Amino acid sequence: MAGLIVGLVIVVLGILIGLGRSFKIVQQYEKGIIYRFGKVLPEVRGPGLARIRPIGDRMQKVNMQIIAMAVPAQEGITRDNVSVRVDAVVYFRVVDPIKATVNVQNYMFAISQQAQTSLRSIIGQSEMDQLLAERETVNRELRRNIDEPTEEPWGIRVERVEIKDVSLPEGMKRSMSRQAEAERERRARIITADGEYQASKRLAAAAAVMAKDPAALQLRLLQTVVEVAGEKNSTLVMPVPVELLRFFEKMAPGPEAPTGSTALADAEALDLGDAEVAAAEAAIAHTGTPELGAAAVPEVPAVPEVPEVPEVEAAAADGTPGLPAGEGVGEGESLPSKKVNTAKR
Repeated sequence: MAGLIVGLVIVVLGILIGLGRSFKIVQQYEKGIIYRFGKVLPEVRGPGLARIRPIGDRMQKVNMQIIAMAVPAQEGITRDNVSVRVDAVVYFRVVDPIKATVNVQNYMFAISQQAQTSLRSIIGQSEMDQLLAERETVNRELRRNIDEPTEEPWGIRVERVEIKDVSLPEGMKRSMSRQAEAERERRARIITADGEYQASKRLAAAAAVMAKDPAALQLRLLQTVVEVAGEKNSTLVMPVPVELLRFFEKMAPGPEAPTGSTALADAEALDLGDAEVAAAEAAIAHTGTPELGAAAVPEVPAVPEVPEVPEVEAAAADGTPGLPAGEGVGEGESLPSKKVNTAKR
């Protein structure tokens, strides 16, 4: 009897264990893949209670939620030779659980490595201004580079990629701040110059209006006096009418007209000889230059021949050259000099 009870207990425990292995619970955000003796069944189990064989079947659950994975910061050199450090975040999810579990060993690690490689590639292909100002374009290109090799063979779709931070060297930050300051200063100068130009046009129009009516200028002068008088200072303003100054200018005697010798002297002093110079230049311009002909060049006279110099005879006994023997030169006597005319060539 005792043995029968033990056997019944063992059977009940076996049934409970078999039922426990035959039923699996799949969550709403998961999909179940059945391995039967090591082979994947094409049917994917949805959320709920799934029944499998207690012997030979094994279920693997795959999370179908969107996963946010941070990409470690990558250092690189941009296309315009600027060293930057960029990090990003990738949002992806599994669209085919069979490919995600069969075709790749660890799809989380594979996506991380692919994202890092693509981020370094994007850094080298982009310029610094694009990384800072054109984030949307860079994000789309980065998403395309990550999604192409992962969706079809691995069954993983990259939903979105965002660049979080772009770190620049301190020297580059200072250069960019100086550039921005110079740009703001340039705009301020342009705005100031434009305001001065518009103000000058308004002032010119106001001056034209006041010139038509002198009373307007007088009223403006009185208004200026009122404004100066309103201030608490020791400045004393004495306005003088412009018409009074013009009256004194008209009534002032003009310079005396020069007469007689004074006028003649002044005229001679002012005469700088411009008329004579102009007449001489006109005469030179109208006078033609004579042409050089054959008759204009005089003939060159023939050069006379140089007479031959006679050979010097042997010296006399007394040592005087050019004299016959027996004729000497006494004391105090000098040799006669003979002039030889030579023609200059």
